[in-house]
Amino acid sequence: MKILVLAGTTRCGHDGLVGPKASQTWVRIGGSPVLVAHDPEGRPIAGCPNIGLNIKPCTNTLTVHTGYSGFICIGERGVCLDSVTGFTDGTPPGAVKYTVRSPGQSFTVAAS
Repeated sequence: MKILVLAGTTRCGHDGLVGPKASQTWVRIGGSPVLVAHDPEGRPIAGCPNIGLNIKPCTNTLTVHTGYSGFICIGERGVCLDSVTGFTDGTPPGAVKYTVRSPGQSFTVAAS
């Protein structure tokens, strides 16, 4: 699995774009900060097309279910891998996931 960096792309199940944020900047791959545990959580989602009467588009990410390395840590927080996934706040509740489409780098891998 590849390590996820700030330049990576994460999208909701409807293809809305998750706005990334890195809580640390001292470890970088290819010039982009490595994302660590909790960085993908509570992030805004832009452009989710799931809009309609009684339908809530995805606007934020919720808790990560899988995708943090238990082997490599930065500041005691596991690095994010390209397997990061969790639910969004969109409808139907508990059914729409966000996933990594591109880790933002292609040369550094890690164990989960």
